Amino acid sequence: MVEGDCRARALALLARREHSRFELAAKLARRGYPAEEIAACLDALEETQLLSDARYAESYVRSRVEKGYGPLRIRQELRERGVAASLAEAVLASYARRWPALAQRQYRRKFGVTRPADYPDWARRVRYLGGRGFSAEHMRALFDDEPNQETE
Repeated sequence: MVEGDCRARALALLARREHSRFELAAKLARRGYPAEEIAACLDALEETQLLSDARYAESYVRSRVEKGYGPLRIRQELRERGVAASLAEAVLASYARRWPALAQRQYRRKFGVTRPADYPDWARRVRYLGGRGFSAEHMRALFDDEPNQETE
């Protein structure tokens, strides 16, 4: 295959959405391009800023936050997509103040303002938030902030 062909394929993929270097390399490898050609192509794209893991991470985190996912799940998904841990942490840190409010929004969207009726109901709610990627700290703050029905 011709190097220009690899670059054209990579640019076509990047035109649709941002990709991490790892994702783009995997897609090009599945198309049958040799590893050396892929590496050279991706290096050239990074030099011209057409490929950027930092830009990808910012875009990905923003998208997942808008869908209501928490930092633990997003961190794992970035790791699976080949984004460096330090880069993922830097992007996630910029959202640190938003996580409690996002956890509360997701909780209220799913469960309303009702309190758990019993332990199994509480456990189900905690599992839901954990599956969305929120930490025990976020959940604790959420449950501590809820008004106590016995005192109302």
